[in-house]
Amino acid sequence: MARLLITGGAGFIGANFVQHWLEQHPGDRLVALDALTYAGNLDNLRAAQGREEFRFVHGSIGDSALVEQLLCEERLDTVVHFAAESHVDRSIEGPDAFIETNILGTHTLLKAARRMWLEEKTVPVHRFHHVSTDEVYGSLGPDDPAFTESTPYAPNSPYSASKASSDHLVRAYHHTYGLATTISNCSNNYGPYQFAEKLIPLMIAQLLQGKSLPVYGDGLNVRDWLHVHDHCRGIEAILRRGVVGEVYNIGGGTECENIRLVRMLCALVDEHLRATSALRARFPQSAVARGERSEQLIRFVTDRPGHDRRYAIDSRKIQRECAFRSSISLEAGLRSTVSWYIGREESSKTGWQRALAG
Repeated sequence: MARLLITGGAGFIGANFVQHWLEQHPGDRLVALDALTYAGNLDNLRAAQGREEFRFVHGSIGDSALVEQLLCEERLDTVVHFAAESHVDRSIEGPDAFIETNILGTHTLLKAARRMWLEEKTVPVHRFHHVSTDEVYGSLGPDDPAFTESTPYAPNSPYSASKASSDHLVRAYHHTYGLATTISNCSNNYGPYQFAEKLIPLMIAQLLQGKSLPVYGDGLNVRDWLHVHDHCRGIEAILRRGVVGEVYNIGGGTECENIRLVRMLCALVDEHLRATSALRARFPQSAVARGERSEQLIRFVTDRPGHDRRYAIDSRKIQRECAFRSSISLEAGLRSTVSWYIGREESSKTGWQRALAG
């Protein structure tokens, strides 16, 4: 039985991972650590609360005493490190928080793990898994091959630079001190519990309120989209079958231009709202409720500084070494995501509802 510390456990991907692990590995001990900043929400962990094998701790990854205490008293043998500042626009406006959390916070975790696992030897075997992003690799041209694990790092935003720095620290702690680490670099995630500042939940919120849909530049920036449930399965596969010291890319295999993605969301929201008069009554400001088409809400806006043109992931290594393949198509994933957000229980505590209200 594993005993896991999940950092950022009340955030988007962390909360989905908690639910996935509890479903797939009943009896394992899970401790979720989260500072509950703007993107973390205890409501995301509602399904886990009350389960004997689960514990939530409100605290920061930068609190070395707390992290060491948890590793020791809970005899935790695995860290899955999700906690991060992750929104590129926020990193451009205020990069300091990204340096503090993504670099210094990760280093605090690594130091605590080294002390407890390598020096105090609190557990016989251990694993430190670091969750990172494909953005550390930079930007691709339209005909460039997809990112592999050997692609040189070329981060272009304060966010991706901070994640690249944390990746290097994790690698260094393995090669210098012998910490048993693995790293995964994933493509753009989407799905339940994502905070409403990110593209997909933001577009859904705007659509339901009949507000304009801001699309950067010409809308032709390309991203590979990975459903969060597939991402959780990929991390699970790395923990079970991955080689210590290795890096694994996790992609959805679904490259899509931003403007095409937004139009897909328009069509899906319109389809849902046309299906029942109750939904149209619930969202009277939506385009469909006004007898219009949602695509009319699309507005092209000034591109953000340093906007990477294209991301694409080569996932053959994780397929080969960990027997993992993503299984959720973009069309099916978007449909279920739209349904989830539309049907989300109203709560003033959720970022989703704050977005609808704002």
